[in-house]
Amino acid sequence: QVQLVESGGGLVQPGGSLRLSCAASGLIFWINTMGWYRQAPGEQRELVAYISVDGSTNYADSVKGRFTISRDNAKSTLYLQMNSLKPEDTAVYYCNGGLTIAAMRSSDFASWGQGTQVTVSS
Repeated sequence: QVQLVESGGGLVQPGGSLRLSCAASGLIFWINTMGWYRQAPGEQRELVAYISVDGSTNYADSVKGRFTISRDNAKSTLYLQMNSLKPEDTAVYYCNGGLTIAAMRSSDFASWGQGTQVTVSS
């Protein structure tokens, strides 16, 4: 059973920073591409960033240059450093993993964590 526990969200002012964490269990973390998704109210879940097993990264245009994804395979933990936050970054953030980039883009996973709420507001 895959378990994903996201944490680190909160309320922050525009221009501020947050660091999200995702503790994963029930999957062989180091062989999976891991990614962060977000879902704003009334909108579909979108892939924000992902990191492959070789450490290569990819970001949505909306967060490029502001967000940094990283992973610690020894701890089976995924991170997302978010800087220069904007009100449009407000959403529930989720993590997940797949064996292929296609799987990441489809986001068709059987299990999701509870997510962590990020609210950017003055």
